[in-house]
Order: sequence, then structure tokens, then C-alpha cells
Amino acid sequence: MANAVSRDLPTTRYCATPDVYTKQLAEQPGFAEARVALDVEALRTVARGIFAARAGVTRIPVVVHVVWHEDDQNISDEQIQSQIAVLNQDFRKTNADIIKLPEVFRSLADDAQVEFALATTDPGGEDTDGITRTHTDTRSFTYDDAIKFASSGGADAWPADKYLNLWVGRLSGGLLGYAQFPGGEPSTDGVVVLDTAVGTVGTASPPFGLGRTATHEIGHWLNLNHIWGDESGCVGTDKVDDTPNQADANVGKPAFPHVSCGNGPNGDLFADYMDYVDDDVMVMFSAGQIARIQACLDGPRNTFELVEDSVLAQRNRERLSGTDTM
Repeated sequence: MANAVSRDLPTTRYCATPDVYTKQLAEQPGFAEARVALDVEALRTVARGIFAARAGVTRIPVVVHVVWHEDDQNISDEQIQSQIAVLNQDFRKTNADIIKLPEVFRSLADDAQVEFALATTDPGGEDTDGITRTHTDTRSFTYDDAIKFASSGGADAWPADKYLNLWVGRLSGGLLGYAQFPGGEPSTDGVVVLDTAVGTVGTASPPFGLGRTATHEIGHWLNLNHIWGDESGCVGTDKVDDTPNQADANVGKPAFPHVSCGNGPNGDLFADYMDYVDDDVMVMFSAGQIARIQACLDGPRNTFELVEDSVLAQRNRERLSGTDTM
């Protein structure tokens, strides 16, 4: 059972990925052009039938950098392992709570064909448990990437083409986490998560105590946008065809249906991992989002191992032929 720590914790989801993206556009030469090219290629790859090209599971080694100031922030190995378990359930569509998904949306949910494991070898070729621990004098961090450098009280990244860097620490301003989209600087590539929003045990605290912040942020790392497109008033887009257009972020525990932007009768897909709802509400990625993830793994993040899987290969052949009954 998760144990709440005795301090103020966020009650509404706040992801700073759009803030980081805006900062990168302003500060990193060539980043805007790279992002446009990646989106164009993602559309082309999805149109070609990416599932046929990637009939397997991508396995991603994870290094968790725990950056702590007070003892309770130095989360346990068990809490970290519980986070890895959540990621594997969410990205393989084996999460038990998917039964909460309204019936009308169940045909949209799918298996992302991505698995995660703590790294077993460090950049120097030595054995590792996939966890680094850094005591810092910094009381809290924000989305300025200071947590990602030893020189500013954090921990340096491991090579981003070989590992998913996941930084865990105390964040300020109600921030739950943030990620870097593909195409940015390798030294800052990865995701950041508030220490009390990691996993399902230890200090993991509701309403963000089921590990879904990391699922959400890794979605960004794999090139997914927020489902409402980060623009209010029905003008934003997540660049995915099968997610209904919605007016803004949903928070807390919306009642079904939550209709906006003329998307009735079924309304917003608020149970999606890329919305802003509580952990116990978000339960799925859509097939369109997964096609975009797979395009990312076939493109800018193609350095991670793809393991062939005969069951997935047959399923994807059926998908493309129109005989899939999943």
C-alpha cells in the first residue's frame, strides 16, 4: 500500500513537456526543423503500415537516476521495480484496470509492443542494477534540466541512444514530470518524474500513486503529444487520427461521456494516458498513438533492440488484411 509523505503534494496533473518544447525551440538551433521533419516522417511511416515493418517487441533498458535531498526522497529499489512493472503492463495492454474503459472506446485500445527493464550493464560495460543515487543540496528542481547534470546538483545522463534516462527527484511548483521529445540534445534526453509519483509502493501518493506519470512522460519521449494538442478551444491536435478532438485537458475523474468540440455522443477519450486525469482513470493508448510510437522507434529512436515475435507478426498481418478480431 502506498504511503503518503507529510508534505504538500500535487492534486492536479501538471506536465511541463510543452514548456520544455518551447524552450528548446527558442534555444536549440535546428530543433524546429528537426521536429517538423520527424512529424512528416511519422505520417509517412504510419501510412506505409508500420506494424508490418515492426512485427516484434522493442526492449528498452532504463537507468533511474534518483536525486535526493531528504531521506524520504531516496526511494527504494522496490518502488522503482514497481514502476517498471507498471510501464510493462501499460505499454503491453496487460493492465488490469483497462476494464474501466468505456465499452465504446475498447476497440481503440491496443498493445504498444514496448517493454522496459532496468539496465544490467553501465556505459563502461560493468554490471549495474540500473539505478544511480545522488545526494543533492538542491531542495527541489523545476523543468530547467538542472536535475540532469551533476554540475547543477543532479546526475549526468547515460548515452541516450542506449538507455532511457529516468530522473526521479523533488520537483517544485506542482510539477509531476516532463519529457524531452525526440530530436533534442542527447545530454538532456529522457524523462523526469516527481519522487512521490513513481511506482505503486513506498512514497507513491494518490492521486498520482499508480505509476502513470512515467507512462505519460515516456509517451512524450516516444513522440506522443497531449491528447488535446496543448491548445484550448478545439483548435489543437495531437496528430493522431483516432483520438477525438477535445477542447482542453481533462483533470481528476471525469464522468463518461464528457462531450466537447462536438465529439458526442461518446465525448473525450479522457481515459487515455496522454490526458491529465488521475492515475486511476488513465488506462490506454489508442492504436493511432501506437502507430506513432512505432514510427518513432523505426526512426529517431531506432537504436533500441527489436525482438521478433511470431504471435505479434501474425496479429499484424491480420490487422493489415482486415481480419483481426482483437
